[in-house]
Amino acid sequence: MSSHSASVPDPFDASVDGTPAALRRSRRSGRRAPRRAAAGRRSFGATVRALEVLASSGAQVSVHVADLDTGRAVLAGDDHVPLPIGGLGVVPLLVEVAAGLEAGRLDPLRIVDRSATDLVIGSGLWRNLRAPALPVVDLAVLAAAAGDPNAANALLDMIGHEQVRARMVSLGMPRSAVLDRFRDRRGPDDAPHVAVGTTREFAGLFAALVNSTVVDAAVSAQVSEWLSLGHDLSLVAASTGLDPFAHDHDQHGLLFINKTGRGSGVRAEAGVLAGPRAGVAYAMTVCFDDLSISHRLRAHDAFHVLGVELMEYAH
Repeated sequence: MSSHSASVPDPFDASVDGTPAALRRSRRSGRRAPRRAAAGRRSFGATVRALEVLASSGAQVSVHVADLDTGRAVLAGDDHVPLPIGGLGVVPLLVEVAAGLEAGRLDPLRIVDRSATDLVIGSGLWRNLRAPALPVVDLAVLAAAAGDPNAANALLDMIGHEQVRARMVSLGMPRSAVLDRFRDRRGPDDAPHVAVGTTREFAGLFAALVNSTVVDAAVSAQVSEWLSLGHDLSLVAASTGLDPFAHDHDQHGLLFINKTGRGSGVRAEAGVLAGPRAGVAYAMTVCFDDLSISHRLRAHDAFHVLGVELMEYAH
């Protein structure tokens, strides 16, 4: 590990009780920095430093990385704290949709009309398509692959918040929740965020997906298939070099599925990355003051650094 100047404390210096300093809460943000990767494995020191810089500027940061083989956390910091996660909350919704399809409660070809839901005009693909109605399975693809807010809203209207909430509890995600639909603007009577979640619970959800234990093997496979179509490889996945439009059969044997979440001052991502040496389930959320492009790029850079170190871990 590179040395630090005298004016910058080493984040891994132990306190008097043996607790790493990286686990102590920063004075400005009130958030813990993540702890060092376990001995014998590649260090996530660069990620720790990037997150400490964000925390010192007032951002809220949360991260959880677990080895897929052992289930042991190799990097964690404030992973129990629920933070806004934007479209990452679509994943448990997709789980409930897949469970409904598998159980026969939902017809995969049931046609859903776009006019039946309040249209979000600020983003998404469906609003630009000529087809005013699509089947349930196509809406699931749009929600997973493109983060389409109107597709997600249509599925949520059909499934219902209570069903999604019950499913999340059954999946061991009591501190995470889908709070509301996607909206162009949030009024005083609306929930402040689409969804909130902890990185520990979302990393665990992705680990369970690839281990085929989310509901059952069929549901896990279906949700994983939808997520493997995801086009947003701009955060952690930027370091993988994968084709954002065709990365489910990588020629170098890299297994990767992910989902991102975005909002004003919110960036979140969770996923699974597996290579020839190891596999990891990860989740990271950064909530920051989006005052300028530089503030936003600093948050994005932290995700890129994590991506590099995840690739080093897996390879």
